[in-house]
Amino acid sequence: MNWLLDNLELIGELTVQHLRLSAIPIVLGFVLAIPLGWVAYRYKLTRGLILTFVGLLYTIPSLAMFVILPPIIGTPYISEANVVIALTIYAVAIMARSVADALASVDGDVKQAATAMGYGGFRRFWTVDFPLAGPVVLAGLRVVAVSTISLLTIGSAIGVSTLGYLFTNGNQRGIVVSVLTGVIVTVIIALVVDRLLVLLGRLLMPWTRAMAQPGAQRRALASASGRSRAAEVAT
Repeated sequence: MNWLLDNLELIGELTVQHLRLSAIPIVLGFVLAIPLGWVAYRYKLTRGLILTFVGLLYTIPSLAMFVILPPIIGTPYISEANVVIALTIYAVAIMARSVADALASVDGDVKQAATAMGYGGFRRFWTVDFPLAGPVVLAGLRVVAVSTISLLTIGSAIGVSTLGYLFTNGNQRGIVVSVLTGVIVTVIIALVVDRLLVLLGRLLMPWTRAMAQPGAQRRALASASGRSRAAEVAT
Protein backbone atom coordinates (compact mmCIF):
# COMPACT_ATOMS: atom_id res chain seq x y z
CA MET A 1 0.00 0.00 0.00
CA ASN A 2 2.85 2.39 0.78
CA TRP A 3 4.35 1.72 -2.66
CA LEU A 4 1.01 2.49 -4.31
CA LEU A 5 0.59 5.80 -2.49
CA ASP A 6 4.17 6.81 -3.19
CA ASN A 7 3.85 6.12 -6.92
CA LEU A 8 0.43 7.52 -7.78
CA GLU A 9 2.01 10.18 -10.01
CA LEU A 10 3.99 7.53 -11.93
CA ILE A 11 0.87 5.39 -12.35
CA GLY A 12 -1.07 8.39 -13.64
CA GLU A 13 1.63 9.30 -16.17
CA LEU A 14 1.89 5.73 -17.44
CA THR A 15 -1.90 5.49 -17.72
CA VAL A 16 -2.10 8.64 -19.85
CA GLN A 17 0.80 7.42 -21.98
CA HIS A 18 -0.86 4.03 -22.38
CA LEU A 19 -4.15 5.61 -23.47
CA ARG A 20 -2.41 7.88 -25.97
CA LEU A 21 -0.38 5.10 -27.56
CA SER A 22 -3.45 2.82 -27.66
CA ALA A 23 -5.72 5.35 -29.34
CA ILE A 24 -3.45 5.91 -32.34
CA PRO A 25 -3.35 2.31 -33.67
CA ILE A 26 -7.03 1.78 -32.87
CA VAL A 27 -8.05 4.78 -34.98
CA LEU A 28 -5.53 4.09 -37.76
CA GLY A 29 -6.47 0.41 -37.88
CA PHE A 30 -10.16 1.29 -38.19
CA VAL A 31 -9.60 3.82 -40.96
CA LEU A 32 -7.24 1.59 -42.97
CA ALA A 33 -9.41 -1.50 -42.58
CA ILE A 34 -12.50 0.06 -44.16
CA PRO A 35 -11.18 0.19 -47.76
CA LEU A 36 -9.27 -3.07 -47.29
CA GLY A 37 -12.33 -4.85 -45.94
CA TRP A 38 -14.47 -3.41 -48.73
CA VAL A 39 -12.09 -4.74 -51.38
CA ALA A 40 -12.12 -8.16 -49.68
CA TYR A 41 -15.92 -8.10 -49.64
CA ARG A 42 -16.43 -6.66 -53.13
CA TYR A 43 -14.02 -8.84 -55.10
CA LYS A 44 -14.25 -12.54 -54.39
CA LEU A 45 -10.94 -13.26 -56.12
CA THR A 46 -9.06 -11.07 -53.63
CA ARG A 47 -11.07 -11.94 -50.52
CA GLY A 48 -9.18 -15.12 -49.69
CA LEU A 49 -5.82 -13.55 -50.47
CA ILE A 50 -6.38 -10.41 -48.38
CA LEU A 51 -7.95 -12.09 -45.38
CA THR A 52 -5.36 -14.88 -45.36
CA PHE A 53 -2.52 -12.37 -45.55
CA VAL A 54 -3.81 -10.17 -42.71
CA GLY A 55 -4.57 -13.30 -40.71
CA LEU A 56 -0.97 -14.43 -41.06
CA LEU A 57 0.25 -11.01 -39.93
CA TYR A 58 -1.76 -11.38 -36.73
CA THR A 59 -0.04 -14.68 -35.94
CA ILE A 60 3.38 -12.98 -35.71
CA PRO A 61 4.31 -12.62 -32.00
CA SER A 62 4.39 -8.99 -30.89
CA LEU A 63 8.00 -9.08 -29.70
CA ALA A 64 9.06 -10.54 -33.03
CA MET A 65 7.09 -7.82 -34.83
CA PHE A 66 8.88 -5.13 -32.82
CA VAL A 67 12.20 -6.60 -33.96
CA ILE A 68 11.24 -7.18 -37.60
CA LEU A 69 9.77 -3.76 -38.34
CA PRO A 70 12.73 -1.39 -37.70
CA PRO A 71 14.98 -2.78 -40.48
CA ILE A 72 12.03 -2.68 -42.89
CA ILE A 73 10.59 0.78 -42.16
CA GLY A 74 13.72 2.43 -40.79
CA THR A 75 12.48 3.29 -37.30
CA PRO A 76 14.64 2.89 -34.19
CA TYR A 77 14.04 -0.26 -32.17
CA ILE A 78 13.26 1.78 -29.08
CA SER A 79 10.62 4.17 -30.40
CA GLU A 80 6.93 4.83 -30.07
CA ALA A 81 6.59 4.73 -33.86
CA ASN A 82 7.79 1.13 -33.90
CA VAL A 83 5.15 0.08 -31.37
CA VAL A 84 2.35 2.12 -32.96
CA ILE A 85 2.98 0.70 -36.44
CA ALA A 86 3.13 -2.86 -35.13
CA LEU A 87 -0.14 -2.46 -33.23
CA THR A 88 -1.75 -0.79 -36.25
CA ILE A 89 -0.88 -3.86 -38.32
CA TYR A 90 -2.56 -6.09 -35.74
CA ALA A 91 -5.59 -3.77 -35.67
CA VAL A 92 -5.94 -3.87 -39.45
CA ALA A 93 -5.62 -7.66 -39.39
CA ILE A 94 -8.65 -7.91 -37.10
CA MET A 95 -10.74 -5.08 -38.55
CA ALA A 96 -10.33 -6.01 -42.22
CA ARG A 97 -12.12 -9.32 -41.67
CA SER A 98 -14.73 -7.65 -39.46
CA VAL A 99 -15.51 -5.05 -42.14
CA ALA A 100 -15.72 -7.69 -44.87
CA ASP A 101 -18.03 -9.87 -42.77
CA ALA A 102 -20.09 -6.84 -41.73
CA LEU A 103 -20.72 -5.74 -45.30
CA ALA A 104 -21.62 -9.30 -46.26
CA SER A 105 -24.21 -9.37 -43.45
CA VAL A 106 -26.29 -6.56 -44.96
CA ASP A 107 -29.53 -7.87 -46.47
CA GLY A 108 -29.21 -8.25 -50.24
CA ASP A 109 -32.80 -7.07 -50.75
CA VAL A 110 -31.96 -3.83 -48.98
CA LYS A 111 -29.03 -3.24 -51.31
CA GLN A 112 -31.18 -3.91 -54.37
CA ALA A 113 -33.89 -1.61 -53.05
CA ALA A 114 -31.36 1.17 -52.50
CA THR A 115 -29.98 0.72 -56.02
CA ALA A 116 -33.51 0.76 -57.46
CA MET A 117 -34.15 4.03 -55.65
CA GLY A 118 -31.24 5.62 -57.48
CA TYR A 119 -28.47 5.25 -54.92
CA GLY A 120 -25.06 5.19 -56.59
CA GLY A 121 -22.32 2.89 -55.34
CA PHE A 122 -20.54 5.51 -53.23
CA ARG A 123 -23.74 6.96 -51.79
CA ARG A 124 -25.21 3.53 -51.07
CA PHE A 125 -22.09 2.42 -49.25
CA TRP A 126 -22.03 5.36 -46.82
CA THR A 127 -25.80 5.79 -46.35
CA VAL A 128 -27.03 2.19 -46.49
CA ASP A 129 -24.40 -0.57 -46.48
CA PHE A 130 -21.97 0.78 -43.90
CA PRO A 131 -24.58 2.04 -41.40
CA LEU A 132 -26.40 -1.31 -41.48
CA ALA A 133 -23.07 -3.12 -41.13
CA GLY A 134 -22.27 -0.90 -38.15
CA PRO A 135 -23.08 -3.37 -35.33
CA VAL A 136 -20.71 -6.01 -36.74
CA VAL A 137 -18.03 -3.38 -37.40
CA LEU A 138 -18.41 -2.12 -33.84
CA ALA A 139 -17.99 -5.64 -32.49
CA GLY A 140 -14.70 -5.91 -34.38
CA LEU A 141 -13.60 -2.49 -33.16
CA ARG A 142 -14.22 -3.52 -29.56
CA VAL A 143 -12.00 -6.56 -30.04
CA VAL A 144 -9.32 -4.34 -31.59
CA ALA A 145 -9.49 -1.87 -28.71
CA VAL A 146 -9.13 -4.50 -25.99
CA SER A 147 -6.41 -6.36 -27.92
CA THR A 148 -4.42 -3.17 -28.56
CA ILE A 149 -4.60 -2.03 -24.94
CA SER A 150 -3.39 -5.45 -23.83
CA LEU A 151 -0.60 -5.84 -26.40
CA LEU A 152 0.73 -2.36 -25.74
CA THR A 153 2.01 -3.47 -22.35
CA ILE A 154 4.66 -5.51 -24.18
CA GLY A 155 6.10 -2.26 -25.49
CA SER A 156 7.87 -1.84 -22.17
CA ALA A 157 10.07 -4.78 -23.14
CA ILE A 158 11.73 -2.59 -25.79
CA GLY A 159 11.91 0.51 -23.63
CA VAL A 160 8.64 2.28 -24.50
CA SER A 161 6.90 3.69 -21.43
CA THR A 162 3.53 2.00 -20.92
CA LEU A 163 1.76 0.32 -18.05
CA GLY A 164 3.87 -2.70 -18.89
CA TYR A 165 6.68 -0.91 -17.06
CA LEU A 166 4.89 -1.74 -13.82
CA PHE A 167 5.06 -5.43 -14.78
CA THR A 168 8.72 -5.54 -15.71
CA ASN A 169 9.97 -3.22 -12.99
CA GLY A 170 7.83 -4.87 -10.34
CA ASN A 171 8.97 -8.33 -11.39
CA GLN A 172 12.66 -7.36 -11.41
CA ARG A 173 12.44 -5.72 -8.00
CA GLY A 174 10.08 -8.25 -6.48
CA ILE A 175 7.31 -5.69 -5.88
CA VAL A 176 4.08 -7.65 -6.22
CA VAL A 177 1.94 -4.54 -5.71
CA SER A 178 3.53 -2.95 -8.78
CA VAL A 179 2.70 -5.96 -10.95
CA LEU A 180 -0.87 -6.18 -9.66
CA THR A 181 -1.37 -2.45 -10.13
CA GLY A 182 -0.26 -2.68 -13.75
CA VAL A 183 -2.63 -5.59 -14.40
CA ILE A 184 -5.60 -3.96 -12.69
CA VAL A 185 -5.17 -0.56 -14.36
CA THR A 186 -4.77 -2.18 -17.78
CA VAL A 187 -7.96 -4.20 -17.28
CA ILE A 188 -9.84 -1.12 -16.07
CA ILE A 189 -8.74 0.88 -19.12
CA ALA A 190 -9.83 -1.93 -21.44
CA LEU A 191 -13.24 -2.19 -19.76
CA VAL A 192 -13.80 1.58 -19.78
CA VAL A 193 -12.83 1.93 -23.46
CA ASP A 194 -15.03 -1.03 -24.38
CA ARG A 195 -17.97 0.50 -22.55
CA LEU A 196 -17.40 3.88 -24.21
CA LEU A 197 -17.44 2.19 -27.62
CA VAL A 198 -20.75 0.52 -26.76
CA LEU A 199 -22.24 3.86 -25.71
CA LEU A 200 -20.85 5.54 -28.83
CA GLY A 201 -22.40 2.81 -30.94
CA ARG A 202 -25.80 3.39 -29.36
CA LEU A 203 -25.45 7.12 -29.94
CA LEU A 204 -24.38 6.84 -33.58
CA MET A 205 -26.57 3.84 -34.45
CA PRO A 206 -29.91 4.32 -32.66
CA TRP A 207 -31.58 2.08 -35.23
CA THR A 208 -29.68 -1.05 -34.16
CA ARG A 209 -32.41 -2.21 -31.77
CA ALA A 210 -35.04 -1.92 -34.47
CA MET A 211 -32.80 -3.76 -36.90
CA ALA A 212 -33.11 -6.87 -34.76
CA GLN A 213 -36.71 -7.26 -35.91
CA PRO A 214 -37.42 -9.22 -39.15
CA GLY A 215 -37.65 -6.97 -42.18
CA ALA A 216 -36.60 -3.94 -40.20
CA GLN A 217 -33.78 -3.07 -42.60
CA ARG A 218 -36.20 -2.85 -45.53
CA ARG A 219 -38.73 -0.82 -43.53
CA ALA A 220 -36.03 1.57 -42.34
CA LEU A 221 -34.75 2.11 -45.87
CA ALA A 222 -38.28 2.66 -47.20
CA SER A 223 -38.99 5.13 -44.41
CA ALA A 224 -35.76 7.03 -45.03
CA SER A 225 -36.48 7.14 -48.75
CA GLY A 226 -39.99 8.41 -48.10
CA ARG A 227 -38.71 11.22 -45.91
CA SER A 228 -36.10 12.10 -48.51
CA ARG A 229 -38.69 12.32 -51.29
CA ALA A 230 -41.03 14.36 -49.09
CA ALA A 231 -38.22 16.81 -48.42
CA GLU A 232 -37.49 17.08 -52.14
CA VAL A 233 -41.18 17.80 -52.87
CA ALA A 234 -41.30 20.40 -50.10
CA THR A 235 -38.32 22.24 -51.52
